[in-house]
Amino acid sequence: MNSILSKIVLLSILFSFSLSSQILEQQNKLLWDGTDWEHVANRVDGNPEMTYRIKSAYLTGVLDGRLYYYLKAWGEKQAFADSLYGDRVDYLTPRETVRQLDRFYEDPLMDFVPVVSAMIIVHMQAELVPKKVIDQYVTQTKYWINQLTLDMQSRGMHELLKEKQEKHSNKKR
Repeated sequence: MNSILSKIVLLSILFSFSLSSQILEQQNKLLWDGTDWEHVANRVDGNPEMTYRIKSAYLTGVLDGRLYYYLKAWGEKQAFADSLYGDRVDYLTPRETVRQLDRFYEDPLMDFVPVVSAMIIVHMQAELVPKKVIDQYVTQTKYWINQLTLDMQSRGMHELLKEKQEKHSNKKR
């Protein structure tokens, strides 16, 4: 009985996230960032176990997607794939990654850094990469996310993605 109840609760939460992600998509939101990361606990009434499960599931999805695209690129050009996906984002355990991301997003200046980039940053910190290198990465990340946001606001997400798709299709020919 208890496992059925927990499955129902988990499905309810996933449904609410799906619904809220559709709303965010309508607001030209492309990537999860610190504001989304911090609101997970609110959406599950502060339940620490559910908060961890959702955050961990998100990280697992990001890593699965990364592996998929690495293998896809590796099939075309191994050296290119290795250079593109060379940074380690599995140095920390999932629980430690969640904890470090929670700490990272305590700084309000980092709220708009996408979770994907924040994962790389906290792993760089854990591997003791020089602070100057990390700061440069943070600056570059903030620049490209701001540029992407401005592009989406001026041209719209649909138009921007269509343009990227056409550009990619022309390269294949």
